[in-house]
Amino acid sequence: MLGIREDVRNARLRDPAARGALEVGLTYSTLHAVWAHRWHHWLWRHGLRLAARAGSQWMRFLTGVEIHPGATIGRRLLIDHGMGVVIGETAVVGDDCLVYHQVTLGGTGPGVGRRHPMLGDRVVVGAGAKVLGPITLGDDVKVGANAVVVRDARDGVTLVGVPASVARSGSIEYQI
Repeated sequence: MLGIREDVRNARLRDPAARGALEVGLTYSTLHAVWAHRWHHWLWRHGLRLAARAGSQWMRFLTGVEIHPGATIGRRLLIDHGMGVVIGETAVVGDDCLVYHQVTLGGTGPGVGRRHPMLGDRVVVGAGAKVLGPITLGDDVKVGANAVVVRDARDGVTLVGVPASVARSGSIEYQI
Protein backbone atom coordinates (compact mmCIF):
# COMPACT_ATOMS: atom_id res chain seq x y z
CA MET A 1 0.00 0.00 0.00
CA LEU A 2 2.91 2.35 0.75
CA GLY A 3 4.15 2.03 -2.86
CA ILE A 4 0.74 3.02 -4.23
CA ARG A 5 0.48 6.08 -1.99
CA GLU A 6 4.06 7.03 -2.81
CA ASP A 7 3.38 6.71 -6.56
CA VAL A 8 0.21 8.81 -6.36
CA ARG A 9 2.02 11.49 -4.33
CA ASN A 10 4.88 11.47 -6.85
CA ALA A 11 2.50 11.86 -9.80
CA ARG A 12 0.77 14.79 -8.08
CA LEU A 13 4.12 16.48 -7.44
CA ARG A 14 5.55 15.96 -10.95
CA ASP A 15 2.50 16.26 -13.20
CA PRO A 16 0.91 19.72 -13.30
CA ALA A 17 -2.28 18.19 -14.73
CA ALA A 18 -2.85 15.99 -11.65
CA ARG A 19 -5.77 17.45 -9.70
CA GLY A 20 -6.13 15.07 -6.78
CA ALA A 21 -5.13 11.73 -5.34
CA LEU A 22 -8.40 10.00 -6.21
CA GLU A 23 -8.26 11.17 -9.83
CA VAL A 24 -4.62 10.06 -10.17
CA GLY A 25 -5.26 6.67 -8.57
CA LEU A 26 -8.29 5.95 -10.72
CA THR A 27 -7.32 7.41 -14.09
CA TYR A 28 -3.53 7.23 -14.55
CA SER A 29 -3.20 4.08 -16.63
CA THR A 30 0.58 4.35 -16.53
CA LEU A 31 0.47 3.97 -12.76
CA HIS A 32 -1.80 0.96 -13.21
CA ALA A 33 0.82 -0.53 -15.56
CA VAL A 34 3.60 0.02 -12.98
CA TRP A 35 1.47 -1.42 -10.16
CA ALA A 36 0.63 -4.48 -12.25
CA HIS A 37 4.30 -4.86 -13.14
CA ARG A 38 5.15 -5.22 -9.45
CA TRP A 39 2.85 -8.22 -9.24
CA HIS A 40 4.04 -9.67 -12.56
CA HIS A 41 7.68 -9.24 -11.49
CA TRP A 42 6.97 -11.15 -8.28
CA LEU A 43 5.40 -13.96 -10.32
CA TRP A 44 8.40 -13.95 -12.69
CA ARG A 45 10.92 -14.18 -9.83
CA HIS A 46 8.97 -17.07 -8.31
CA GLY A 47 9.01 -19.16 -11.48
CA LEU A 48 5.43 -18.46 -12.60
CA ARG A 49 6.63 -17.09 -15.91
CA LEU A 50 3.65 -17.93 -18.10
CA ALA A 51 1.27 -16.22 -15.67
CA ALA A 52 3.64 -13.23 -15.47
CA ARG A 53 3.87 -12.90 -19.26
CA ALA A 54 0.13 -13.34 -19.76
CA GLY A 55 -0.58 -10.69 -17.14
CA SER A 56 1.94 -8.25 -18.61
CA GLN A 57 0.46 -8.68 -22.09
CA TRP A 58 -3.03 -8.06 -20.74
CA MET A 59 -1.81 -4.82 -19.13
CA ARG A 60 -0.18 -3.89 -22.44
CA PHE A 61 -3.55 -4.31 -24.11
CA LEU A 62 -5.30 -2.21 -21.43
CA THR A 63 -2.74 0.58 -21.02
CA GLY A 64 -0.49 0.71 -24.10
CA VAL A 65 2.53 0.30 -21.79
CA GLU A 66 4.61 -2.86 -22.20
CA ILE A 67 6.82 -3.71 -19.24
CA HIS A 68 8.37 -7.17 -19.40
CA PRO A 69 7.89 -8.96 -16.06
CA GLY A 70 11.63 -9.63 -15.89
CA ALA A 71 12.48 -5.90 -15.87
CA THR A 72 13.56 -4.36 -12.58
CA ILE A 73 11.78 -1.09 -11.80
CA GLY A 74 12.80 1.23 -8.96
CA ARG A 75 10.58 3.32 -6.73
CA ARG A 76 8.45 6.20 -7.96
CA LEU A 77 8.76 5.58 -11.69
CA LEU A 78 6.47 8.02 -13.48
CA ILE A 79 5.50 7.27 -17.07
CA ASP A 80 3.88 10.41 -18.48
CA HIS A 81 1.45 9.84 -21.38
CA GLY A 82 2.71 6.28 -21.57
CA MET A 83 1.25 5.01 -24.84
CA GLY A 84 3.88 3.04 -26.71
CA VAL A 85 6.40 2.70 -23.87
CA VAL A 86 8.38 -0.56 -24.03
CA ILE A 87 10.68 -1.74 -21.22
CA GLY A 88 12.58 -4.93 -22.03
CA GLU A 89 13.22 -8.04 -19.98
CA THR A 90 16.67 -7.25 -18.58
CA ALA A 91 16.17 -3.48 -18.24
CA VAL A 92 16.84 -1.87 -14.88
CA VAL A 93 15.21 1.47 -14.04
CA GLY A 94 16.42 3.37 -10.97
CA ASP A 95 14.39 5.38 -8.48
CA ASP A 96 12.54 8.61 -9.33
CA CYS A 97 12.84 8.21 -13.11
CA LEU A 98 10.52 9.97 -15.56
CA VAL A 99 9.74 8.35 -18.91
CA TYR A 100 7.59 9.96 -21.59
CA HIS A 101 5.46 8.34 -24.32
CA GLN A 102 6.89 6.23 -27.15
CA VAL A 103 10.11 5.48 -25.22
CA THR A 104 11.85 2.16 -25.79
CA LEU A 105 14.32 0.66 -23.32
CA GLY A 106 15.19 -2.15 -25.68
CA GLY A 107 17.69 -4.76 -26.69
CA THR A 108 19.83 -4.94 -29.79
CA GLY A 109 19.98 -8.68 -30.37
CA PRO A 110 19.03 -12.17 -29.23
CA GLY A 111 22.03 -12.62 -26.91
CA VAL A 112 21.99 -14.23 -23.48
CA GLY A 113 22.39 -12.20 -20.30
CA ARG A 114 21.89 -8.48 -19.93
CA ARG A 115 20.52 -7.16 -23.23
CA HIS A 116 18.70 -3.99 -22.16
CA PRO A 117 19.70 -0.65 -20.62
CA MET A 118 20.30 0.20 -17.00
CA LEU A 119 19.10 3.65 -15.91
CA GLY A 120 20.42 5.31 -12.77
CA ASP A 121 18.31 7.34 -10.37
CA ARG A 122 16.43 10.49 -11.47
CA VAL A 123 16.88 9.81 -15.19
CA VAL A 124 14.49 11.60 -17.58
CA VAL A 125 13.86 10.01 -20.99
CA GLY A 126 12.12 12.32 -23.46
CA ALA A 127 9.25 11.41 -25.78
CA GLY A 128 10.14 9.01 -28.57
CA ALA A 129 13.67 8.32 -27.32
CA LYS A 130 15.22 4.89 -27.80
CA VAL A 131 17.79 3.60 -25.31
CA LEU A 132 19.17 0.41 -26.78
CA GLY A 133 21.41 -2.42 -25.67
CA PRO A 134 23.22 -3.34 -22.46
CA ILE A 135 24.31 0.22 -21.73
CA THR A 136 24.31 2.20 -18.49
CA LEU A 137 23.01 5.74 -18.02
CA GLY A 138 24.25 7.34 -14.80
CA ASP A 139 22.24 9.23 -12.24
CA ASP A 140 20.53 12.48 -13.29
CA VAL A 141 20.96 11.86 -17.03
CA LYS A 142 18.49 13.57 -19.37
CA VAL A 143 17.72 12.06 -22.78
CA GLY A 144 16.20 14.47 -25.28
CA ALA A 145 13.09 13.67 -27.29
CA ASN A 146 13.67 11.23 -30.18
CA ALA A 147 17.32 10.64 -29.25
CA VAL A 148 18.78 7.21 -29.94
CA VAL A 149 21.19 6.24 -27.16
CA VAL A 150 23.57 3.35 -27.86
CA ARG A 151 26.52 4.18 -25.55
CA ASP A 152 26.98 4.58 -21.79
CA ALA A 153 26.59 8.05 -20.29
CA ARG A 154 28.12 9.43 -17.10
CA ASP A 155 26.13 11.07 -14.32
CA GLY A 156 24.39 14.36 -15.03
CA VAL A 157 24.80 14.67 -18.80
CA THR A 158 22.15 15.56 -21.35
CA LEU A 159 22.02 13.41 -24.48
CA VAL A 160 20.50 14.50 -27.80
CA GLY A 161 20.55 13.39 -31.40
CA VAL A 162 20.83 10.26 -33.52
CA PRO A 163 23.03 8.64 -32.41
CA ALA A 164 22.86 10.52 -29.13
CA SER A 165 25.80 12.52 -27.88
CA VAL A 166 26.33 14.92 -25.00
CA ALA A 167 24.74 18.30 -25.78
CA ARG A 168 27.59 20.81 -26.08
CA SER A 169 28.39 24.16 -27.64
CA GLY A 170 32.12 24.84 -27.52
CA SER A 171 33.13 23.73 -24.04
CA ILE A 172 29.76 24.54 -22.44
CA GLU A 173 27.42 21.64 -21.77
CA TYR A 174 23.75 22.52 -22.14
CA GLN A 175 21.12 21.08 -19.83
CA ILE A 176 17.61 20.63 -21.18
